[in-house]
Amino acid sequence: MLNNKKFIITGLANKFSIASGIAKSMAAHGAELLFLYQNERFLKKIKPIADELGAELLIECDVSSDKSIDRAFKEIGSKWENIDGLVHSIGFAPSDQLEGDFTEVTTREGFQIAHDISSYSFTALAKASLPLLNKNAALLTLTYLGSIQSLPNYNVMGLAKASLEANTRFLAASLGKRGIRVNAISAGPIKTLAASGVKDFRSMLTEYADRAPLGRTVTTEEVGNVAAFLCSDLASGITGEITYVDAGFNTSAMSTIPKTE
Repeated sequence: MLNNKKFIITGLANKFSIASGIAKSMAAHGAELLFLYQNERFLKKIKPIADELGAELLIECDVSSDKSIDRAFKEIGSKWENIDGLVHSIGFAPSDQLEGDFTEVTTREGFQIAHDISSYSFTALAKASLPLLNKNAALLTLTYLGSIQSLPNYNVMGLAKASLEANTRFLAASLGKRGIRVNAISAGPIKTLAASGVKDFRSMLTEYADRAPLGRTVTTEEVGNVAAFLCSDLASGITGEITYVDAGFNTSAMSTIPKTE
């Protein structure tokens, strides 16, 4: 499905990351991968995963810095003549923004950081990758239901994900004339490093499984398989879409009818 295609993977923090599931599925379908990592601390954790998948190229890139992005893509260009796409699996807000009442805890600085790292970075990476992107290339990002529904403690990240989804649609409109597709996956809650920053996340998982039509949460492998499809030529007619991989949770308002006496 992805034979002879080259993809950049961002946001891999450890083996539990959604980006890990995506990378494994893409590699299994024949893709050649290059990983961007934030700093040396993350490099130590992702190197074994990259080795397992046969990915030899790991390049440092801090998406909060335009200079760092420029340096990274110059290095990518020296290694690869062109690429077939990029996976953006990056989201961050300061921990003090992810606990408590939204109005009380949200600050200007926290708001700016969440939107810069979680949303603008997708645009920044898309712009930087343009000179390398093949026709029919695919860009993919990861979002969450908090973009359209309020959730306890998710707070400013919900706003940032709403921005990211709008970002997906505008990038799709902008890049479509070049034959480049842009999509997003709205994944169900998965125990990742990013998710651990949201207070009471374990309780959310239990509530989620109770309400989801499939009666369970989803895995990084399931998200990865959909990602591989969306980045392949099999999805050549799909762009600007938010695809839910959440065991049907977003479709269900209530799991059961409460019993009455």
